[in-house]
Amino acid sequence: MKNLLAALLFFSGIISSYSQDLVTFTASDGLTVSANLYEVDESFPYLILYHQAGYSKGEYKVSAIKLLKLGYNCLAVDLRSGGGVNFVQNETANLAKQKGISTTYLDAEKDMIAAIDYAYEKSNKQVVLFGSSYSASLAMRIAKGNSKVKAVIAFSPGEYFQPDMVMKEQLKGFDKPVFVACSQREFTYMNDLLADIPAELKTVFKPQEGIGEHGSKSLWQECPTSKEYWLALLMYFKKLENIK
Repeated sequence: MKNLLAALLFFSGIISSYSQDLVTFTASDGLTVSANLYEVDESFPYLILYHQAGYSKGEYKVSAIKLLKLGYNCLAVDLRSGGGVNFVQNETANLAKQKGISTTYLDAEKDMIAAIDYAYEKSNKQVVLFGSSYSASLAMRIAKGNSKVKAVIAFSPGEYFQPDMVMKEQLKGFDKPVFVACSQREFTYMNDLLADIPAELKTVFKPQEGIGEHGSKSLWQECPTSKEYWLALLMYFKKLENIK
């Protein structure tokens, strides 16, 4: 109860000073990628926020403001495989369609890597990747062996790429701290997916007071168990502070 109260007080506060800007950078195939940059302090490291299928950077329209309190700037990215959510259209996906560029889940990996390079160059500090559904899986794949990445927050990763790619195989040799959040229904499957990741590197969370939600929608106020997810996330970031 004490931890829950502390978390609620932490996340109920308002960030008094931050800037929000629309920025662009270029993926390896030349596509212009759009993102919302939330900056508290230019010296802070970055949380890079990736959305789920059919969505946009609008998935983090509210969550990003709360995440700023963790001592990070945030970069919410429009991936080319997406659409719109919370009245925010996906500019990268729209541009890719206009140009006839492929927009599969795996194609979006180029946008994710470009975002890492952009954020790392701004702060020269390791980034934390924050993925939702298909982008959670790709975030883990990209993070493995990547010196620019400190850790991964993965909401509902899964096998979204078969037969082209088996995610469980990609996670062999995974070498970063990872927090995985899922719904109660996804929990058994999640343990199997993550079986080859050393126990000391992974934290797997499911809510206890309800079934939960798929992806980072579990952080939205509309989700009945959102406070549980926020508490678990806050506790994990406290733990992450001690990891160099």
